[in-house]
Amino acid sequence: MKRHPFEPARLIAGLTAIVVGTGYVLDALGIWRTPGHWLLLAIPVGLLLSGVTAAVWATIRHNRPQGS
Repeated sequence: MKRHPFEPARLIAGLTAIVVGTGYVLDALGIWRTPGHWLLLAIPVGLLLSGVTAAVWATIRHNRPQGS
């Protein structure tokens, strides 16, 4: 199987989606009560963090010597 390059920005975006989805499921089941605006706020914060991570990762990859 072909190996895919590691992309930390996708990891952060995926973890954000999992956390928000889990929060909504737990709220719907009545196990965990949280104000809805906190879960909605987590989405843009996670995407912003993912974007910053992607920019930093691209800069690191671009400036890395070709041999490593």
